[in-house]
Parts: sequence; C-alpha cells; structure tokens
Amino acid sequence: MAAVDVLFVSLGSTAGLRAADDAFADGLRGAGATVAVVRARRPREVRTLMLTDLAWAVAARRAARAGIAAHDPRAVVYGTTTAALLWPRPGAIRYDAPAAANRPGRHGLWQRPLERRRLARAPLLVPQLEQTLAETPPGHAPVVVVPIAVAPSGPPTPADGRDVAALTYAADPRKKGLDRILAAWRTARREGEELVVAGLDAAHPAAERAPGVRYAGMLGRDAYRALLRRSRVYVTAPRREDYGIAQLEALADGAMLVTTVPPGPYAALPLARALDPRLVGDDLAAALRAALDAPVPGYAARAAELCAPYAPEAVAQAAAEVVRRLGLAPR
Repeated sequence: MAAVDVLFVSLGSTAGLRAADDAFADGLRGAGATVAVVRARRPREVRTLMLTDLAWAVAARRAARAGIAAHDPRAVVYGTTTAALLWPRPGAIRYDAPAAANRPGRHGLWQRPLERRRLARAPLLVPQLEQTLAETPPGHAPVVVVPIAVAPSGPPTPADGRDVAALTYAADPRKKGLDRILAAWRTARREGEELVVAGLDAAHPAAERAPGVRYAGMLGRDAYRALLRRSRVYVTAPRREDYGIAQLEALADGAMLVTTVPPGPYAALPLARALDPRLVGDDLAAALRAALDAPVPGYAARAAELCAPYAPEAVAQAAAEVVRRLGLAPR
C-alpha cells in the first residue's frame, strides 16, 4: 500500500466523534495531504472510567500500530488524548478537552500524569477550541486551533414556519441534563406547546411521560437537522460541555439557544450570551418563556454571523495550517 502523509488514529467511541474525526481528516485532505484513517476497535464494557480509558487506549494503540505498518505515514495525528496515551509513535493530538479537566480525582489517577507527558512531547496540539487551552496543563506542545465545521443544513426557516416549540438532544440523558430540562418544561409549558426529545426512545428509563413531550428516538442526520429547522428553541442543560456541536448546529439553523452554564470549553456559550443573555442561566423555565414569548428580533441572522468562525471555509484554513506545521507541504 502506498505511503500517506498523515495517519489519523480515531478513537471513534461515539457517532459524533466519528463524524468529527472524518470531517477533520477531510480538512487535511482539502489542504493537500493524503490521509488514512484507522479506528480503535470498541473494547468490552468495564466498570470504571480508569479502566474504560485504559481499554480504549489499548485499542487505539493496536489500531495505530496496524495503521503505521500498513500506511508508512510521514506524520501521525491522534484523535483525543485518550488515543494518544499509549501511542506507539509520537504524533499530533486532536482533542476537545484534556483528562486534566474531565477526569477529576480518582477517575484520572493514571491518565493525568501520562497525558501531561504526551502533551509535552507531541509535535503539535490541535484543540477544537481556544477555550480548551485554559484546561490544558502548561508546558505543552505548539498549538493550532481547528474547530469542528458547522454550516446551515438548509434554507433559513422564518419564525412563523417553525411549528416545534422546543427541541433537545438526549442520547446520554444524564450528561445532557434531561432531568433538568423536563422539570423546566413542566413549569414553562403552555397549552399546545411541545418539547421534542431527539436521541432517546420513549421506552428508555429516563424518558419521563409528561404532557407536551414527544420522544423522537434516534434520527438520521438529515432528519434531525430538518427537525432543528422547524424548532423555535433548542434547550440544553449539560453537566459538562467539552464542545457542544448540537448547540452550534442549532444556532446555524436559526433556533434560539436556551442553556445552563456548565463547566467545560463549550463553544456556543459565549455566542448564546451575546445573542440574548436572558436565555443563559440556571432558570431554564424562565429562559424558555423569554425565548418563546419575547424573542429578540434578528436573533437568527445575528447567530449566523457569530457562527462564521465555524464555517467550513474558516476551518479549511486552519486545517491547512496544521498541514504546514507538520511539515507536509501541499502538493
């Protein structure tokens, strides 16, 4: 098999991560690099975060070794710090948040010190957000920030064409704070208004039955974005947010963002505050009513402007800088 410029080692532990990794690899290709993507094979389920990270790190090491042997890459990029923990060869690290921030206490007992060494030895760090650097241990490698590209999924939908009052995504109910959202909706909802919960089936234990709540289950990407274009509000209450692609997609498709303020880099949080600070905070019920009863004029148009740094064209320029910094001159 012919040698490639970049081997991208994708952890691929979630559908969202796989999609983001593929988009990043496409960005490198667009900058002129040849890229091969290998994915870690999903390990068996284990009980603790420490063991989960170890199992995934071992799987990523196996995938990297096989990929290096098959593709003889000029450079290696690891997707997530977990994928890099047991690397067989130093490489750049693409990540949304470090273990130093999302593996506190005993949960990151072995990951954090090893991560510091990997971040220092990597030739380049490629965080998804500038805010991620605030949580990254000092003494790390040089940095090029490359966000996940976000674009509108279709023509703008006017407010009077949006027939869904509120939408949320809750494939991981606890992480996404579904309990908080449902509690707020019970208080805020008025007759005829509906909250649609995507990513969760009505049979799930976390799917509380309540008036004005509909569980849409897992949707294909096109169907989900079409639903988003019909929604007036996207509401979320994550317990931590390392990136928040769903929130950026909501803003790109013209929905108002109602959100709490969780720890983590959270790309859309400063945008939501700039657009309408009434919709950001712990009182989700009040924020929902403010959005539904008294929306800020021009919210969708202003949101499109604020999403410009995440546009595919802007992300492509950042990916080209990664190729340059890795010493891979475009052909």
